[in-house]
Amino acid sequence: QVQLVESGGGLVQAGGSLRLSCAASGRTFSDYCMGWFRQAPGKEREFVAAISRSGGITDYADSVKGRFTISRDNAKNTVYLQMNSLKPEDTAVYYCAAEATARDSQIYYGPNTYAYWGQGTQVTVSS
Repeated sequence: QVQLVESGGGLVQAGGSLRLSCAASGRTFSDYCMGWFRQAPGKEREFVAAISRSGGITDYADSVKGRFTISRDNAKNTVYLQMNSLKPEDTAVYYCAAEATARDSQIYYGPNTYAYWGQGTQVTVSS
């Protein structure tokens, strides 16, 4: 079992920044691909970003490329999502997720692929 706890959400004005953190416990953190997803009211959960086990490979949804950065610190068992130039359409509950993988090059995009999820943190961007 892997336990994930997100933090860092809040209310911010458009154009502002937030950094989300997700602390993991329970298993060897560096064995897991980590992802960030978000879900707005009335919408499906969508992929935001993912990072490989060692952090060498990352990918982003087109809607956040150039504005968001995913990173991880395996010594601290934590994954981060730095969000800059926030827009009202970024408003959502943000979730981190973990999926074990044998290959360091592997990252995952589909929410159904991830076995472990945090409880989510609310991000609200006002116009």
